[in-house]
Amino acid sequence: MDRVNCLNPLPIVETFHSVQGEGSWMGANAFFIRLAGCDVGCSWCDTKISWNMKKHPEIAIADLVNEAVNAKPAMVVITGGEPLMHDLTELTRELKEQGQRVHLETSGAHPFSGSFDWVTFSPKQFKHPHESIYEQVSELKVVVKDASDLVWAEQNAERVSSNVVKYLQAEWETFSSKDLVLKYVLSNANWRVSIQTHKLLGVR
Repeated sequence: MDRVNCLNPLPIVETFHSVQGEGSWMGANAFFIRLAGCDVGCSWCDTKISWNMKKHPEIAIADLVNEAVNAKPAMVVITGGEPLMHDLTELTRELKEQGQRVHLETSGAHPFSGSFDWVTFSPKQFKHPHESIYEQVSELKVVVKDASDLVWAEQNAERVSSNVVKYLQAEWETFSSKDLVLKYVLSNANWRVSIQTHKLLGVR
């Protein structure tokens, strides 16, 4: 049996081919692998279906890699749930051996694993980040519901490289958060507004 077929399967909520809706790679052709399992517990989470990994099928890494390669994306995005609940070493190794650019979207709440070309770090106050995430960050994205999230954003910004792109994203269902984010960005030039364009486009 070949090596890749011997690797441990992973619990998967869904895989899909779309465009990246947020951040520095917004609009780019992307294949998404959404892993099941999350213990962060954001009250406003829009993917609560992913929280319980026992409710989702385990899929072989070989099948995930084949599906990604066949989509011919500009990048493969590993997301969740909280993907770092799983050891991502094998999945990312196999994707890279097939020539894929690999991105991660994480709250950083668990130890870092895997090999990535880009890491989007979205820290949550509900479960604080693991120390291993900070040196891996390519972009920082903080979801803002109220003023305490702006303080949280600055606390995390102090711990990442000065080259990291920094975004504030209004919590989708809290109307006042949009004005809060806009006013803050207009007063703090080192931050940018993040918009979930996939929701505006009506795609995943």
